[in-house]
Amino acid sequence: MVERIFCVFLYNSNLFLKEARQLIITYMTINFYSFIHIVFVSFIALFPVINPFGSAFIVSRYFSDLTPKEKVHAVKRIVLYAFTLCLFTLLVGHWILELFGISIPIVQLAGGIMICKTGWDFLSSSKQADDENVKLANQVGHLNQQTKVENQLFYPITFPITTGAGTISVLFTLSAHGTNKNLYQYFVNTGAILIAVLAMCVLIFLCYVNANRLIRYLGSQREQIINNIMAFLIFCVGLQIAVEGITQLILPFTQAGR
Repeated sequence: MVERIFCVFLYNSNLFLKEARQLIITYMTINFYSFIHIVFVSFIALFPVINPFGSAFIVSRYFSDLTPKEKVHAVKRIVLYAFTLCLFTLLVGHWILELFGISIPIVQLAGGIMICKTGWDFLSSSKQADDENVKLANQVGHLNQQTKVENQLFYPITFPITTGAGTISVLFTLSAHGTNKNLYQYFVNTGAILIAVLAMCVLIFLCYVNANRLIRYLGSQREQIINNIMAFLIFCVGLQIAVEGITQLILPFTQAGR
């Protein structure tokens, strides 16, 4: 009798362990795909506003008088400044929203519209933003001809040429888009956005270090093609975020009407 009870208990335990294992695998798979999705969306949203290829064309003039070793050292500092700025914006952005009492759906709607506008501006006038940055770089370079490159690494090279107001607005939107009441999910979402930021920093480093090679081999026409493709993708991402914000705003009214 005892052996039979033990066998039944063992059989039920095995069934429970199998179901628990299957649930864990399913949960981890869903989280993995969600994690990859957030990384991809964040990277697509950040690429056009940071525009490492276009920025490399602009900042290359600052490195013309540097040796290869000095250039790598300068670019490392630029990447560090850019990552610090993005990290601060990402982590503090949520608290700033709470301080001003702004709801997440409103940020999603407004941020999605801004991202759509950024993508549309890139599509309609792909060279306008670059021309403005070039003009800014020329003005600052003319005023600081006697200034060392080290004093220009944060301004204007890091901000606003590399990571400007558009990057900050996108990170505010992404931080709101990735906010979740579940603490674990919040860290997963934030980690996914940080991976996208790190990927952008690596791309910035590679583009800035090899700026002269990009100028020789890429050319302005191919750069414009890449920028147009990414501009269309950023428009689609912004539209998706805006629609999700509208859905979250309308959902309470639809539930109250039932």
